[in-house]
Amino acid sequence: MNRCEGCRTAADQFDLAMAFQPIVDVETGTPWAYEALVRGPNGEGAATVLSTVTDANRYAFDQQCRVAAITQAVAAGIVPTGARLSINFLPNAVYSPVACIQLTLQTAAAAGFPTDRLIFEFTENEEIRDTGHLANIIDTYRRMGFATALDDFGAGHAGLALLARLQTDVIKLDMELIRDIDTSQPRRIIAEYLVAMLHRLGITVVAEGIETREEYDALRAMGVRYMQGYLFARPGFRTLPTPMLPVEVPLRLIA
Repeated sequence: MNRCEGCRTAADQFDLAMAFQPIVDVETGTPWAYEALVRGPNGEGAATVLSTVTDANRYAFDQQCRVAAITQAVAAGIVPTGARLSINFLPNAVYSPVACIQLTLQTAAAAGFPTDRLIFEFTENEEIRDTGHLANIIDTYRRMGFATALDDFGAGHAGLALLARLQTDVIKLDMELIRDIDTSQPRRIIAEYLVAMLHRLGITVVAEGIETREEYDALRAMGVRYMQGYLFARPGFRTLPTPMLPVEVPLRLIA
C-alpha cells in the first residue's frame, strides 16, 4: 500500500503519556469506554503538550497519540475489562484515511487490543477545513469496523449544520450545556430535545462533565445512559480508574 506524503515526513517525536477517564454505563455502573487524554511525560496538562503542535508536526502528533493511547491502555489493563478505548484524533492531520490508519492497526495488533473496540473521537471545537474529507474519514473508519465520536457538541464551529451533513456513532454533549442542568430550564429544554433527536438518529449519546448528583438525576430522567465526569472518576494518569456509582458519592464535588 502506498503511504501518503504526511506518513513519510512524520519525523517529529513527542514525549507523551496518557490519562484515562471512564465513560460509564450508568445502567450497570461499569466503564463502557475509557477516553485517552494526552499528558506530558510527568503528568503535565494537555495544554502544555498541545502548545507544541503546529501545522508542520500535526500528523506526527496525531499518530503518536494513537500509539501512546493503545499501548498505555493495554499496559494499564484495559483488555480484560471489555471496555472500549476512545482516542482523540485531529481530522486535519489525516491525509488519507486508509493509509494513515496503518500504524494504528499495527499497534493494536502488536498490543493485543481488538480494533472493534476502538472509538475515534474528534472535537467540534477544531475548525473543519474540509467537511467532505471528514465525511470520508468517518465513512472509511465505519467500513473498517471502528466507531467515531463527535466531542463538545453544541460548543464549536458547526453544530447542527455539521450533524445534518454527517453522523458519527457517538455524540458527546458539551459540559457547558450539562453544567447546572438541574436548575437551568433553558439548558434542560435544549438537552431534552438534543437527546431525543440524537436517539431518533440512532446515535449514542454521552453526557460529559458531570459533577453533581443533581445533574446526573436530570440526565437520567432524559434517558441518557452513558456519562463521563468527576462524579464518577477523575482521569487516572497511566491508570484505569474504577468509576464510583452515583449513590456512593457526595451530592456535589468541589473541583
